[in-house]
Amino acid sequence: MIEKDMIDVNVVLKITTASLQAIVENAKKMVGRNAKGHYRVDTADKVGEMISVFLLENDFETFVKDSDNYHKKV
Repeated sequence: MIEKDMIDVNVVLKITTASLQAIVENAKKMVGRNAKGHYRVDTADKVGEMISVFLLENDFETFVKDSDNYHKKV
C-alpha cells in the first residue's frame, strides 16, 4: 500500500446492509471462533479498514479535489 499522511476520521456514512453483512461474515470466517465459541474480531474496525482500502485504491483524493463532485448526493 502507498504510504501517505493519514488521519483517523469518525463519520456517519451510508452503506448497503448487504455490504455490512458481507464484511461481518468474511471477518468472522477469517478469525474463526475462540475456545468459548466467540468471534474475536471488531467488525466496526473492519468496516473502517475496508472503506479506507477502497478509498485509497480508487483515488478518493482526486475525487475530492474535483469541485463538481460536491453536488452529488446519496
